[in-house]
Amino acid sequence: MVSGRNILFLIAGALCAVVAIIAYQSYQDHREPKGVQLNIGPNGVSVEKK
Repeated sequence: MVSGRNILFLIAGALCAVVAIIAYQSYQDHREPKGVQLNIGPNGVSVEKK
């Protein structure tokens, strides 16, 4: 039988996991991509390796 205290710990752990997943997804979305960046502008074409 599960006590009320164990349920609270389970809910707190689940909320921490959800927050960690959201934080990681936000980090991935705002991270600078790796590879090559091509810029075309008034000064011509430039290639920059990231």
